Amino acid sequence: MKHTLQLESISKWLPTASKPIIISGPCSAETEEQTIATAKQLAATGKVHALRAGIWKPRTRPGQYEGAGEEGLKWLIAAKKETGLPVTTEVANAAHVEACLKAGVDILWVGARTTVNPFSVQEVADSLKGVDIPVMVKNPINPDLELWIGALERLNKAGLTKLAAIHRGFSSFEKGPFRNAPMWDMAIELKTRIPELDIICDPSHISGNRELISFISQKALDLDMAGLMIESHINPDAAWSDAKQQVTPANLGKIIDGLVVRTVSSDNKTFKDTLSILREQIDQLDDEIMSKLAARMKISEKIGQYKKENGVTILQVARWEEIIQTRITLGKAMGLNADFTSDLLKLIHQESIQIQTKVMNKVEERV
Repeated sequence: MKHTLQLESISKWLPTASKPIIISGPCSAETEEQTIATAKQLAATGKVHALRAGIWKPRTRPGQYEGAGEEGLKWLIAAKKETGLPVTTEVANAAHVEACLKAGVDILWVGARTTVNPFSVQEVADSLKGVDIPVMVKNPINPDLELWIGALERLNKAGLTKLAAIHRGFSSFEKGPFRNAPMWDMAIELKTRIPELDIICDPSHISGNRELISFISQKALDLDMAGLMIESHINPDAAWSDAKQQVTPANLGKIIDGLVVRTVSSDNKTFKDTLSILREQIDQLDDEIMSKLAARMKISEKIGQYKKENGVTILQVARWEEIIQTRITLGKAMGLNADFTSDLLKLIHQESIQIQTKVMNKVEERV
């Protein structure tokens, strides 16, 4: 289901001569010297379009650095005056909003820990009624697309049209190579539902590791995201928060130089003709896949009826393990990724179980 929001493109409220849009700066504004020095070095790269810095830091446990508070806003504005670049910071409540507006912050963002709470988002939205300022909304910590969309809707209903989303990944109990699971499908679904919405990727928070920032950044651009928010610090290893995921301004420049920026389409006639033919082939194959899946589910229904008549349970563990092993082996031989095959089989098996459950619990009509 598509959602209709009244939005202004990021190209109008953060105009740049080049793409992608780059927002960068330290995770936290620690001191005036550190904030301004980082900003000046970032501006000197000629690749940054807006400066970011955390002023209030929501920490998981007490005792960690929680930000400089309102004093840090002065440093951020001083950095703006030194570089001429617009500045942005995170807000979590009405008091933060009021302080930022008073100080002259250009762009606000709502953090993941705030997006997850509709009460907090509504407080921010209410405090911004009648104010014409851009606001970026990070995805909630947990993978809940409705919460993400809901936060954007609340701000839009408050009259804010200069909105963008920030994809920063999602927390997961199972820890993999990234700090936050990218779950690219969530960002793709958001763009599908709100096509006019610009999405910026935050490779720093997804990776949690500066060595992976280039990889995540390229993936984001290949998915046609509008820009990147990358944390940068003059001395990353000495940073007071999130040291591992920050890069020096010089290294940021190298990362950006190494990115390949592709276009959404091409005017080349041969490209268009070839792509059209390939897409037709995909459509035909998809039709065949859907037909085969429907036929498979019909057989599952018959199996459910047969199990019911013979008093046999739905789940047959040995049979399921056999399917997993043989199909993954077959898939590998055909060049399919094992994880993909496993995930696909689980979805098919889940639907088969649901169909058989309906058959099992169906009450036969008496004549």
